[in-house]
Amino acid sequence: MTSHEEIDIDTPEKERSDLEKALDKETDWTSLFRMWRLFLSVISIGLAVYIIYSAAFGGMPAWQHRAVFTSIALLLCFSYVPFKKNRKGMHPLFDIVPLILSGFLVVFTFLAYPDITFRSNSMYWYDITAGFVMMGLIVEGVRRTIGTAMAAITLFFIAYVFIGPWFPGLAGHPGFGTERLINTMFISTNGIFSDPIYIASTVLIMFLLFASILLRTGAGQFFIDFAFSLTGRIRGGPALASVLSSGMMGTITGNGVANATMTGPFTIPLMRKVGYSRNFAGGVEAVASQGGQIMPPIMGAAAFIMAEYTGIPFIQIAGYALVPAVLYFFMASVMIYLQARKQGLEGMSKDQLPNFWNVVLKRGYLILPLVLIIAMMVQGYSPMRAGMWAIISLLLISLIRKETRLSFLKILGAIETGIKNSIATVMACAGAGIITGSVIMTGLGTRFSRMAVDLSGGELLPMLLLIMTASIILGMGMPTVSAYVILATVAVGSLTQIGVPVLAAHLFVFYFGIFSGITPPVAITSYITAGIAGGQPMQTSFQSLRIGIAAFLLPYMFIYNPTLLLEGDSLLTIILGITTATIGLLAFACFIQGHAVTHASLWQRLLFLTSAVMLVVLDPITDAIGVVLFVGLLVIQWQNRKAKTVIHSEEKRASY
Repeated sequence: MTSHEEIDIDTPEKERSDLEKALDKETDWTSLFRMWRLFLSVISIGLAVYIIYSAAFGGMPAWQHRAVFTSIALLLCFSYVPFKKNRKGMHPLFDIVPLILSGFLVVFTFLAYPDITFRSNSMYWYDITAGFVMMGLIVEGVRRTIGTAMAAITLFFIAYVFIGPWFPGLAGHPGFGTERLINTMFISTNGIFSDPIYIASTVLIMFLLFASILLRTGAGQFFIDFAFSLTGRIRGGPALASVLSSGMMGTITGNGVANATMTGPFTIPLMRKVGYSRNFAGGVEAVASQGGQIMPPIMGAAAFIMAEYTGIPFIQIAGYALVPAVLYFFMASVMIYLQARKQGLEGMSKDQLPNFWNVVLKRGYLILPLVLIIAMMVQGYSPMRAGMWAIISLLLISLIRKETRLSFLKILGAIETGIKNSIATVMACAGAGIITGSVIMTGLGTRFSRMAVDLSGGELLPMLLLIMTASIILGMGMPTVSAYVILATVAVGSLTQIGVPVLAAHLFVFYFGIFSGITPPVAITSYITAGIAGGQPMQTSFQSLRIGIAAFLLPYMFIYNPTLLLEGDSLLTIILGITTATIGLLAFACFIQGHAVTHASLWQRLLFLTSAVMLVVLDPITDAIGVVLFVGLLVIQWQNRKAKTVIHSEEKRASY
């Protein structure tokens, strides 16, 4: 391969949508199945067109908009996701019946408004029936798209409304009747149709459509080529390129597992080629893919929900989250580089890599819509409006070159794919809405906060450890949006009660909810990359935990060192705080790897750890001690390496 060629990868622009397959007569589909898929394509594209139209001109009233959207999402879910995986054809009871019921809900929710909103205290039997049908379908939709664990949790919180009197202590509550449940979950916007579904039906869909069209134009190829052209020649280059490309891709897709399955099949074999083990290569990809959800400007659905919960504009949240995100990827890169030094690995040769300027000139303009998104949100436009204009601008600039130009059919196919890719997240948001409604009804969040304060004695560090443990456990096997919504509803209040700023508290649970995906024993993203790499799932998850260890240190750092969230008395204070935090993370990386300039002895590793701990808290004395320790250890290691080099040279001369 010459330096002017692309890295070859099966990116989304090479895949065909169901619409394209249905219109292709050579596709091996029966006429009935072809018509059914065309019908679903029309529904998906129609929903997308409505969402874009509503961003520009407004749509249906809030309850009607969210209820109809959820019902259509259920219909698409039961159409695309079978009752059992790998099952061919639709089961007459477990697939067709839910599909018919979903169609009934689409019609009911559209026609019932506005009368249903006035029947909260005198609802009809069909209101109650429709409410229970929707909750049941959401539980099944969650099971099909997310997993049994999340479905069981959702079902438990529905039952918890009734069985509260049988729970002891703080977990107990007086219990509620059927009408109160339906009123909260279905008729009001405090349950199923609360903030998660609001975000899913507006901002999330808009950005998923943008991501789908962007990747169809070849941006995925650009991210891969750009990353390898920048870092491929550095020691351990393919792994560093994996971090960079997966990080860029992840901030667009907002989904760690989807990102891993998209980039992993290419990046992992190249890491293996330069000498990394299967488990380490899988761990690197998992860390990079999962970390894309914390990298601005898009960050995934949970960040938009955070903006609703905190009342802080999304662009400000993205700005505050930028430094921790950069430090996370920086730390992962340092861990990879030190591992390469330990193993004596090298980078790739120049003739194996794309030319940087060729990559930028060929597809670099595709990132301009991302710049537009940031600029518009800084100017005060809503994320939904910014997303709409980003889609329009992307379609226009894609016309510049033949390689990125999309036909009308491919545009429709990309839109259909965006809607199809949103189904799992919409189900997660609907399930999270049920859980949120139950927590609000029963007062569980308030009681949990009181219990957490009592258990921690009102002390910050024990409270953080308690919330971290709860966040990781709740996040295991659960999508980020669900984990965050539950934690924000239940746990954030206990942190704010003892003085933690609102944004820092939300970001704390947000981080740990995300990185449960690389935390054993249920590290979903790590298991996916282990399968791609041919490694051991548990060993790969421990490698990802080790590489991404910054994810577990950073939340504590921005609680104790608010300059990482750009909060400080002056610009100088913020710069110093970020600098000392960076040095602390470097020291921690040296402790974990047992290597800096050269191999670190046990006492040196312990001093690296001490340096890192000293630099967690923003304090002049502890910071000075931490920096002196770190610099001193580097000097000692450099001298040791120099002495070993001299001895090796003398031995070599003596041998001659």
